[in-house]
Amino acid sequence: MKKEKIIFLVAFVVTMLGYSHNIKAQNSRVDSVLTDTTFVEPVAIQVHSPHKATFYSAIMPGLGQVYNEKYWKVPIVFAAFGGVIYGIAFNTKYYNRYRRAHRDYLLQDPGNTYYLDEDMWPGNIDSEEKMIAFLSSPSNAQWYETALKNKKQYYKKYRDLSYIGLGLVYVLNLVDASVDAHFKTFDVSNDLSMHFEPTVKPLYGGYSSVGLQVRFTF
Repeated sequence: MKKEKIIFLVAFVVTMLGYSHNIKAQNSRVDSVLTDTTFVEPVAIQVHSPHKATFYSAIMPGLGQVYNEKYWKVPIVFAAFGGVIYGIAFNTKYYNRYRRAHRDYLLQDPGNTYYLDEDMWPGNIDSEEKMIAFLSSPSNAQWYETALKNKKQYYKKYRDLSYIGLGLVYVLNLVDASVDAHFKTFDVSNDLSMHFEPTVKPLYGGYSSVGLQVRFTF
């Protein structure tokens, strides 16, 4: 009986030593993994912001296009703004000229005779004396007054349209910058695909229908 106890004690000690060795080996492997693992700090990905592109174009037309790296659009933006600004200046100049001439003609004030200015003369008149003689006829005077009024309204109309055009060009500049910025981050990778596959759908009464299935993969 004493011999059996000794054998049991030796077996128990050997088992405990083996278990302790296994635990140490596992801890050693874990420490090795933790030691060999290199932690890399995450790299911040710069997101292309449509809000920034729109804001930049709002404060300076063309700047949003630069932010979107669409440099070729900048001359187009400047040309569009230059065109409508020139239209505003041109039509404003002639509107003010004919408005003043029409006003002076209606007032008939000897001190304000801008309607007799050389720029206002009809094509067949080459001197102020001829112009005064031309206006001495009531029919000619009525025609001239109507002509001044029509010219004034004509340039006023196109001046106002030029201002509307300026607003439209400004808005289109913002929209273009925003849309380009959205497409900048639009996924056009090879993961986008479309597949056509046959499909069978069970119906009531044990019948089935055969059709064509379109499947999009993102």
